Amino acid sequence: MLNMISEFDKRSFLAIGRVVHQQQLSRKAKLISSSGDGPLYLLVAVFFLLFSSKGQQLFDLIITSFLLELPLYFLLKNSVRRVRPCHSFTHVQLDFEPSDKFSLPSGHTAAAFVMATSVYIIFPIIGIFCFIWAVMIGVSRVALTVHYPTDIIAGAALGVSSVFVVL
Repeated sequence: MLNMISEFDKRSFLAIGRVVHQQQLSRKAKLISSSGDGPLYLLVAVFFLLFSSKGQQLFDLIITSFLLELPLYFLLKNSVRRVRPCHSFTHVQLDFEPSDKFSLPSGHTAAAFVMATSVYIIFPIIGIFCFIWAVMIGVSRVALTVHYPTDIIAGAALGVSSVFVVL
């Protein structure tokens, strides 16, 4: 079973990499990925806090969910210690260095799904667009060769489940 998952991961990682290279999507992937670096989350939370009657509810849900998600993320990442694909494949060249050596789970994806899930719970219509954005962040992380697809799935599961545990 683990061999099948590992094989799926490698094949899908390489297939996504081929498409990114052929379509010259690296710059777009980097832009999408950088939207999940963190400052945008604070801006969104403060925007809703200032301009919506449900802003405090969203702000509290986001903060509390991140207080749960972040320690779990660090615990998982440093327990599993899965080497990033960009450090596993010799033919991969990066124009930036990831913040650490390990890939499981994807922190960018986990954070994006904390945001998307929180927004969806308070503002369902806007939340749908946030989920699309969160998926795009996850795919961009594979496109940038810093994560395998299962890292993205694990990050998404961590982000969504953190919000639901807080609720």
